Amino acid sequence: AAKRLGIKINHGAHANAGEIILRQRGTHYEPGINVKRAGDDTLLALKNGVVQYYAKSKTRFDGNRIKKTYVKVMPGIYKK
Repeated sequence: AAKRLGIKINHGAHANAGEIILRQRGTHYEPGINVKRAGDDTLLALKNGVVQYYAKSKTRFDGNRIKKTYVKVMPGIYKK
């Protein structure tokens, strides 16, 4: 049975507090500012605002650098 995974709110779209931004298995996307990761790796908005996706370099425990995608919600920026 399909699990309905994937992005639910795209870049630049408005999200309300508590809404699911994306459903995933594993952490393909990391939580950023005003975003919380649930127990099943789902990302949720903590505040009202606009969703933004951005890439950032991260150093792993063994010293290797990888590029990860982060999700943040910027409050105070509203689109209608």
